[in-house]
Amino acid sequence: MEVFLVYTLILLYLVSTVFYILFIFRNELPYARVGRYSMFGAVILQAILLILRFKNLEYFPLASMFDSTTFFTMVVAIIYLLIEVKTRIFVLGAFAAILGLIFSLFSTTFYREVDVIPPILRSYWFPIHAVTSFIGEGAFAISFILSLAYLIQERELRAKRFSLLLRRLPPITKLDELNYSVLKIGFLFLTVGIITGSIWASYAWGSFWSWDPKETWSLITWFVYAAILHARMTAGWRGKRAAMLSIVGFLSVLFLFFGVNLLLPGLHTYAR
Repeated sequence: MEVFLVYTLILLYLVSTVFYILFIFRNELPYARVGRYSMFGAVILQAILLILRFKNLEYFPLASMFDSTTFFTMVVAIIYLLIEVKTRIFVLGAFAAILGLIFSLFSTTFYREVDVIPPILRSYWFPIHAVTSFIGEGAFAISFILSLAYLIQERELRAKRFSLLLRRLPPITKLDELNYSVLKIGFLFLTVGIITGSIWASYAWGSFWSWDPKETWSLITWFVYAAILHARMTAGWRGKRAAMLSIVGFLSVLFLFFGVNLLLPGLHTYAR
């Protein structure tokens, strides 16, 4: 059952990608709607999959890389869909669907049957810490998408090329404003995630901070985004420079999420 759900949601992300790209070329709203409904269907299947694993674990299913990647992909899709409904900017769906497809395919390399959850994760602080952290990281993924779209549009405008993608994108200032809003939301949730993680660490290990690789890289990522927001507010770093910094920030998020868990041993190795 789980394997069927995994490959079905991958198919839905693929369909979503194809139809959002068709929208870019044809500019016909039905294509974008199919892309949206397919992505929404993938989110529903991801939720069902996590519920099934929750039923087997009898606790919050974020103890493995497969579960974490699935949840992260679902959060990114939900945030994007909320933005699309509010702004009616459909062209960004192609970026979000491709990201969802890549992460869903990547998650299959970590798939395994549900194991016994480590005792340390049987704390009510675990879901609070995990969910807030993933919402923050999901918002940074959307910021990454907005930054890519901004840089593409800025390059096309500078070269005076009016491509199909350029004609579908919103005004460049709108992308920058939306990126700033998403960054603030992501930073808020990442901050809450780090604080709740510290409280949980105090209960679990007797110390608020142990300089574990995961903790250390979380702090590095927090400082990266704090610097981005500070530069925007005080030095007026908007537009291209802000977009490039946001991309660098997301690379830090990717290393925090994948690199640390897979490459660096520490107190969080249960996520491997």
